[in-house]
Amino acid sequence: QVRLVESGGGLVQAGGSVRLSCAASGFTFDDNAMAWFRQGPGTHRECVAVISWNGVYTEYLDSVKGRFTISRDNAKNTVFLDMDNVKPEDAANYICATGRTPSRAARWTDWGQGTRVTVSS
Repeated sequence: QVRLVESGGGLVQAGGSVRLSCAASGFTFDDNAMAWFRQGPGTHRECVAVISWNGVYTEYLDSVKGRFTISRDNAKNTVFLDMDNVKPEDAANYICATGRTPSRAARWTDWGQGTRVTVSS
């Protein structure tokens, strides 16, 4: 059974930084691409960042380019999202996902429950 468990969310001040983590189990981690999605109240789920199995290829939502960085540690079966210069519009539940293709439009087959990021100003 695939399991994805996010952590690291919480309250962050506008302009601050936070690191989110996703611990993966139940599949061969370095066979799969990984992604971070987010969803806020009254908004659609959107793909924030994608990373290939070996970390060489990444994609980002335009609004987070230059501020967010996705990375992975295959030895620890963990994916990270480093969020810098956080803005109020970044507040959302951040959800980890896995799939076979490193594309924002890919089929993401398994999902975590998410970790909530709240932004204060």
